[in-house]
Amino acid sequence: MNRLLALIAASLVAAGTGAALSAGADGMDPSLEQRFDAGISSSEMSDWMKIMASEPNHVSSPHDKANAEWELKKFKEFGWDAHIEEFQVLYPTPLAETVELLGGKKPFKATLQEKPIKGDTSATAKDKPLPAYLEYQGDGDVTAPLVYVNYGMQDDYKALQRMGVDVKGKIVIARYGAGWRGLKPRLAADHGAVGCIIYSDPADDGYGHDATYPQGPERPPQGFQRGSVVDMTLYAGDPLTPGVGATKDAKRLTREESPVVLKIPALPIGYGDAKVLLAALGGQVVPESWRGQLPITYRVGPSAPKVHLMVKSEWSLKTIYDVVAVMKGSELPDEWVLRGNHHDGWVEGAADPLSGQVALLEEAKMLGELAKQGWKPKRTIVYLSWDAEEPGLLGSTEWAEAHGDELKQKAVLYINTDGNERGFLDVAGSHDLEHFVNAVARDVNDPESRVTVGDRRRAKIRMEALSPSSHDPSVVARLKDQAKTAADPSKDFPIDALGSGSDYSAFIEHLGVPALNVAYGDEGENGGIYHSRYDTWEHYSRFEDPGFVYEAVLAKTVGRMVLRASGSDLPIQQAWNFAATMCTYVSELKKLADNKREAAQTQGKMLTDRVFEISADPTKSHGDPTALKPVPAIDFKALDAATDRLKASAKAYDDAFAANAASLSADRKARLRELMRSIDQTLTPEVGLPVRPWFKNLIYAPGRFTGYGAKTMPGVREAIEEERFDDANRYAGLTAGALNAYSDRLDQAAAVLAGK
Repeated sequence: MNRLLALIAASLVAAGTGAALSAGADGMDPSLEQRFDAGISSSEMSDWMKIMASEPNHVSSPHDKANAEWELKKFKEFGWDAHIEEFQVLYPTPLAETVELLGGKKPFKATLQEKPIKGDTSATAKDKPLPAYLEYQGDGDVTAPLVYVNYGMQDDYKALQRMGVDVKGKIVIARYGAGWRGLKPRLAADHGAVGCIIYSDPADDGYGHDATYPQGPERPPQGFQRGSVVDMTLYAGDPLTPGVGATKDAKRLTREESPVVLKIPALPIGYGDAKVLLAALGGQVVPESWRGQLPITYRVGPSAPKVHLMVKSEWSLKTIYDVVAVMKGSELPDEWVLRGNHHDGWVEGAADPLSGQVALLEEAKMLGELAKQGWKPKRTIVYLSWDAEEPGLLGSTEWAEAHGDELKQKAVLYINTDGNERGFLDVAGSHDLEHFVNAVARDVNDPESRVTVGDRRRAKIRMEALSPSSHDPSVVARLKDQAKTAADPSKDFPIDALGSGSDYSAFIEHLGVPALNVAYGDEGENGGIYHSRYDTWEHYSRFEDPGFVYEAVLAKTVGRMVLRASGSDLPIQQAWNFAATMCTYVSELKKLADNKREAAQTQGKMLTDRVFEISADPTKSHGDPTALKPVPAIDFKALDAATDRLKASAKAYDDAFAANAASLSADRKARLRELMRSIDQTLTPEVGLPVRPWFKNLIYAPGRFTGYGAKTMPGVREAIEEERFDDANRYAGLTAGALNAYSDRLDQAAAVLAGK
C-alpha cells in the first residue's frame, strides 16, 4: 500500500501543483523558513518530553503546575513576554471507588489501578497516578444486575429494545469505541440505568490488533482509559461558569444546577476484569457485530449475580495554569495570530498531549531565535499552553471566555495541535483557510516518501476512496468527490470540518474565530495506551514516532503557518473553497431529508402490511416495526439562494484579491483587513444552536450524539436527524442568513479591493 501511495504522490508531483502563496510574499525574506527549519531539533524535543512526562500531569497534581512553571521559564529564555493566567474550576478527585461482582464465597473485585511496567516511566515516576476514574461522573453507591450494551450508542439501545431487554434499574457495561465516552453514561442514564462501566475490548485496542505493551504497542489486560464524561455537547469549559471566565469572583452554578455533570456513577476498567463481569451475564447471545475478542460467549444479560458500583469524590475548585507567551507585532500589534496546545494529561501524557506541546515549544524557540537575529512579525503572535484540557477543554475555554471581547476584535486565527505521531498530514478547520493550508503543505517535505506532505495527503485521500472504511452511501460519495479533487493538482485538497475534542472549540464554535487543528498520524500506534498509565516517553519513542522525526515535521508545518499569518499585512482567507464546501453541505442536507422521508414511507408500508398479517394470525405481533414520524417538506429555498449568492461573491472577492492585493495602499489594506479579520463571526449569530446556545457557529459543531464528531450546518442537520422539523425549517433560514452576512462582507471587501 505504501508503494501505491508513493506512486500516486509521484504522479501528482509530475503533474505540477496549483498556485501557492509565496513564502516571500509581503516582503518576507525567502530564507526565513529555511533558517527556521535549520534550528528544529528532534533530540531536543525528545529531551523535553522526558522532562514533562516524568510524572503524572493531571489537573491538581504537583507536576502539572511544575510543567507550567517550567514552560514559563523556557518561553522567557526564548525571548517571549510570558506569564501564567490562573482560573478556578470545578475538578473532582476520587476518594473511594469499587467495582465488584457479588455472589459466591468471595466477591470478585476489579483492579482499579494499573500495574507499573519495569523499564517504563510507569515504574520510575514517584507521584501517584489517578486510579480508574471518569471526570464529572455522578458519584453514588449502587447494586444491580448487569446488562451489556455493546458500545452504548443510540442504535445499541434501539437494538436492545428489539431484543426485549430493558436497562432500567440496571448497571450497564459498554465498550469503548463508536462514539465519545461521555455519551455512554449519559445515554445509559437517559434509559434508566443506575450506573455505567466502560471497558476497552481487545478487539478495539488490545491484542486483537498487535502484541500488548511492553512487547508491543497495544493495551495490556490491566490497562484502562480514563477520561471526562462531562456533557461537552451542551457547552465546553468549567461546568459551573458557562459563558464566562472562571475567575475567583465569577458567578457560579452549584454542582446540582450544572446540566453537564452526570447524575449516575461511572468507572472505566481493563478488559482483564471486564472478562469476569461479562462471563457472568445470562440471557440471549449478542448479535455478531456486538462481539469483541475476549474468550467468552458474549451475552446481553442481565446477570444473575449483582454488581456493586461505588464512586465517591472530593468536589472542590482547583487552580489551573495557562501559560501565555506574546511576541508583539511590529506593524499590526492589535491583530493576533494564536497558537495553542495543552500541557495537562491523565497520567504522564507523552503522546497526549506532550507530543504536540514539545513541537509548540520548538516553534517558539525558533521564532525567538529569528527575532534575536532581527526578524519581527507584522502581527502579534500569542503562544498558549493550556491547562485542564482533558476534563473538558477548561483552560482554553475559560481563557477564551475571559478575553472574548478582545479576541473578537483582534484574533486573526487560532492554530491548535494535540497528539502527534508518524504518518500523514491531517488538518481540519475553517474552510476559508483551506488554500492557506495547501500553500503551506506544498512547501514541507515528508521524510518518509520524499514528496511534499501535501502530495502525500492527496495520495491518501485517493486511497481512502478506493477502499472506504464505511458502507454509508453518503460517506462513500463524499470520499469519491474528495478523491477527484485531490487528484487534480490545480485544486486544493480538502480539509475536514471541526467538531470537538480539543482546544479549538471555544474559538471557532463559541467566538467565531477561524481555527485549524493540525497533526500527523495513521502510522504510529498510540490507541492502545490512550489515557492510560502507559502513555510514556518509552512507548512514544518506540511505537509512535521513533527518532521524533514527525515531531520535527509538525513544528516545521505549524511554524510556517505562524510565520506566514503573522508576516502578512493582508487577509489570509480564500473564499471559493468555503463557498464550494457550503454547497456540498446543503446538498447533503437535501439528501438526508430525502432519505428520512423514504425511510418513513417504507416503515409506514411495513406497518400497514403488518396490520393485515396480525389480523390473520395475532401470534405474529412480536417485533413489530416502530412507526417513524412523517417527514414534512423542508424549505431549502433560502439556503439554495444563499449558496448561489455565496459562490458569486466568493469568486468576485478572490478575483479582485488576485488582481489588486499587491498594489493596495496602506489605507485600503487596513480597511480590507478589518472586513476580513472578523468575517467568520458572521457565522456565529447570538441565537446559537437549538438546546445548546453556547455553540453559536451555524456551520461547524460537535454532534449532540457523536461527541467529538463534527456536524456541519448542525442546526438543520441535527433537526432532520432528530425529527425536529420545525427547527429544521427555522435553522435553514437562520443558516441562510449567516451565509448571506458572510457574502455581504465579501462584497464589501471586493469593493475595497476594486478601489470603490
